[in-house]
Amino acid sequence: MGDRLQEISNEHLRNVFAELGFVSKSEVMTPVLRQAYRAAFVSDITILVEGETGTGKQIIARAIHQLDPKRRSFPFTTAHCSAISETLADSELFGHQRGSFTGAVRDRTGLFQTANRGTLFLDDISDLPLTIQPKLLDVIQRGMVRAVGSDREMPINVRIIAASNRPLAPLVLKDKFRSDLFHRLNVVRLALPPLRNRPMDLETLVLHFAMRHRAVYGPIESVDSELLRFLQRQSFGGNVRELENHVLRMLFSKRRGSTLESADWSTQSVRELGESSDPLNDAAECLWEVVSQKRLSYATAIKELEKRVIAKALGAGECTRREVAGRLQTSERNLYHKIRAHQLARPHRVADA
Repeated sequence: MGDRLQEISNEHLRNVFAELGFVSKSEVMTPVLRQAYRAAFVSDITILVEGETGTGKQIIARAIHQLDPKRRSFPFTTAHCSAISETLADSELFGHQRGSFTGAVRDRTGLFQTANRGTLFLDDISDLPLTIQPKLLDVIQRGMVRAVGSDREMPINVRIIAASNRPLAPLVLKDKFRSDLFHRLNVVRLALPPLRNRPMDLETLVLHFAMRHRAVYGPIESVDSELLRFLQRQSFGGNVRELENHVLRMLFSKRRGSTLESADWSTQSVRELGESSDPLNDAAECLWEVVSQKRLSYATAIKELEKRVIAKALGAGECTRREVAGRLQTSERNLYHKIRAHQLARPHRVADA
């Protein structure tokens, strides 16, 4: 297995995952994809995928399942742990027999049985009730499951891939997640970086989403460099999922041409705002509302607004202080004094050079 991985080039590795829906050309993703590829061929190993909302945890889990030669012809089943109520969790995961409790009018197959011989994806595992966690651990360790109301256990054979949008280790330290279950899940850990740390992926992802919806909106062949620079300055709190939403809006608003441009972003933004086409006017109205209704002085409001704009600029992607000053159209010296005056903590990623 190790020799096989050594023979695969980074480009081929990215192409393999791109064909399975996980698109990335960023160097920061290469070790993650290589580890995921290795884990895919070890069919019985459990995997923990951590990353912010919208980074593609389910997509990479499904890709691992599809690469697994032992399990890919069997089900990929998703359990949404955040949506499982504590009272029905046993039934949802392990199934129940008719008459085992009020409302159990027929037998029900649990998600473990549904995923038998395939993969069970435990999404939002951090939200699984604490009372259910020891039962989940027991099933994973022994490979046996018993439906609610049954006196018989049945063997199951599933690969477990768990995902969390919060790191589990700190939750363990706070006694909000069982340490024994954490260690059982954390055999292979894949940490998906947020989109703001993958600026090289933006153009590839935009074109990927445009291609996905080509039949509806027509072909898009390229992304204008100005739009790309603008996108690289966005924080994208919703990550890849948020980016796809913006791409869809731009495609819907676009009238002609095969290149996505800054104007297409502006058009979708203006339509979202309704009649307003002047964002500075909207900002002025918001500031006036604060001054007039919150009993805040104009000078204090302006000072606070300046502080927050500079903080936004400092946090908008990896850049030097000189580049931040350039984007704000001020001198580096003036920016330095503003940072000190507002007592802003300079992010580690904003270098002094």
